[in-house]
Amino acid sequence: MRTRPLVGVIACRREVEGHPAHMVTDKYLSALRDYGLAPVILPVWEDAVESELLTSLDGLLLTGSYTNVEPQRYGAKRAPENTRGDPHRDAAALSWIPAALDLGLPLFAICRGCQELNVAFGGTLHQALQQVPGMLDHREPQGDRDAKYAPAHELTILPGGRLSALYGASVSWVNSLHQQGIAELGPGLVAEAVAPDGLVEAISVTGAPGFALAVQWHPEWKPREHPLYDALFRAFAAACGVYRGARLSSTSVGA
Repeated sequence: MRTRPLVGVIACRREVEGHPAHMVTDKYLSALRDYGLAPVILPVWEDAVESELLTSLDGLLLTGSYTNVEPQRYGAKRAPENTRGDPHRDAAALSWIPAALDLGLPLFAICRGCQELNVAFGGTLHQALQQVPGMLDHREPQGDRDAKYAPAHELTILPGGRLSALYGASVSWVNSLHQQGIAELGPGLVAEAVAPDGLVEAISVTGAPGFALAVQWHPEWKPREHPLYDALFRAFAAACGVYRGARLSSTSVGA
């Protein structure tokens, strides 16, 4: 009998060897497995999004990506710097987010996933932070993978929130590998942490019964080596375990 909570991981749709492919980079899957979770890749199709599949899951992870949410999704025109989209993933994410929250399914969103959560709640995005006066250049640095994912800027964790509750310190350092970021926060979302330039880098869902947290940085990169990243994955794994127990209990009672 499977004992690990089952976590659905949203795919990106890209062309591989001349064919459309649904793919997730290994770092997300490995991080989930390392924290006692069983990841399963969820394919995305723009014209066929099924929310029913979420009922067999114990958690949902929205990953980062080199693609961006289509700007028309939040009423904006495409900026010249915004060159890569994935409408299939947009359709899936914006369908699954409300469905997951309705189920009380633990939801963890990273980078693009954080932006998807904001757009799903009616928020808007900066398409090129490096062009916004007063904002830092949040794009990934040059170098090997360790250099790209090295801590890049300080993060202030706001008091009294969900992130503060699972991580004791008020300040941490995080990596930064994104061009876009939250402009206007969607109604029903709460800011949990901010960068030195004021950019909201962590958000939660007001009134969500369980884990519903999104971060702009990449905690999936060597999370055991970073206390904040570790705290996020531990909390998500614990929430998925509790959800699985309740789901199986209700199923057995119903039977």
